[in-house]
Amino acid sequence: MLRFTDEHEWVKLEGDIATVGITSHASGQLGDLVFVELPKVGTTLKKGAPAAVVESVKAASDVYAPLAGDVIEINADAEANPALVGEDPQGAGWLYKLRLANVSDLDHLLDEAAYAALIV
Repeated sequence: MLRFTDEHEWVKLEGDIATVGITSHASGQLGDLVFVELPKVGTTLKKGAPAAVVESVKAASDVYAPLAGDVIEINADAEANPALVGEDPQGAGWLYKLRLANVSDLDHLLDEAAYAALIV
């Protein structure tokens, strides 16, 4: 199940594990990424709190936690090679994985059609 936020993060749910990244739209707006800072494994994130930072030649942007939970994995490849996030933001450029505090919180996020309407 793929969901989106109005802050341009995507969430893919598998059981109670959510993979989080920035959308292709956000990546396109930022341009070439030069720096990615991810949360530490074990960090407990609150919904809406800053979780990561992506920086391009144009701007630095916070990536907000779309859901509450504990960080269980980060994409070290994305930190080592920020361009990966720009090249494949909704694939190999994912940022981190959360064990969700409450899976039903996903219901408050946008589906693909609602997100597509948001970015038109």
